[in-house]
Amino acid sequence: MNIYVSNLSFNVVDEDLKAFFEEYGEVSSARVITDKFTGRSRGFGFVEMPNDEEAKKAISELDKGVVEGRAITVTEAKPREERSNGGGRSNGGGNRRSFAGSNNGGGRGRY
Repeated sequence: MNIYVSNLSFNVVDEDLKAFFEEYGEVSSARVITDKFTGRSRGFGFVEMPNDEEAKKAISELDKGVVEGRAITVTEAKPREERSNGGGRSNGGGNRRSFAGSNNGGGRGRY
C-alpha cells in the first residue's frame, strides 16, 4: 500500500520517514519529496508498505501524531492523476507572446 504523509518538518529525511513506519512492519520505500531547484523538503512524502494490514495499522496510529513539533497527516495515497493539457498551465500559458523568430519582439536583435 502506498501511504501519503503530509505536514512533515523540513528536517525529516527519507531515513527518518522509513524509521517511523518500520515499527509497524516492512517498509519497501520511503521518500520525502524535495524541491527540484533547492533540494529542500516540500513537507510531504510517500511510504510504500507491502502488507496492507500493517500499512492500515500504521496509518491509524500515526495519523495526527506529532513529529518534531508538527501534527502529521497520514492517509492512503490516491493514485496519481495524469496531467492533461486542458487547463492550468497548458503549453506556455495565457497570452504570452513568442519573440523567437519575429521582428516585433521588444527591441531584440535590432542593433
